[in-house]
Amino acid sequence: MTTLAADREIEALMALHPKGFDLSLDRITRLLERLGNPQDLLPPVIHIAGTNGKGSCAAFSRALLEASGRLVHVHTSPHLVSWHERYRLAAEGGGRLVDDDIFAEAIARVAKANAGQKITVFEILTAVTFILFSEHSA
Repeated sequence: MTTLAADREIEALMALHPKGFDLSLDRITRLLERLGNPQDLLPPVIHIAGTNGKGSCAAFSRALLEASGRLVHVHTSPHLVSWHERYRLAAEGGGRLVDDDIFAEAIARVAKANAGQKITVFEILTAVTFILFSEHSA
């Protein structure tokens, strides 16, 4: 599956965005259960949050950890050009952006597991993160 196919899949999922506000975790919980709860299989996580400087903090942290020989996954948001650039998978010698085919396959799995239910973009991309990071060594 190509980036174009992944873009079409994301567009179809975005059409399922619920109208109004529902801040419960019901949708993401249901989706993750259908995906086999990949969040339970994650390697150790550092969550960087705040208003400013998250990208720089993540880049410096990744560089430090990789320089010490660690394998590091990184998820950043928002993306600048394409959806898949949000995901950097751990690799010997430094991480790499997720391949188009791997990203597209994860999106397709989320779409299938979601089965046409209402879902937000944030929930979609969170599920993709959990799939990618739980299935690739770090």
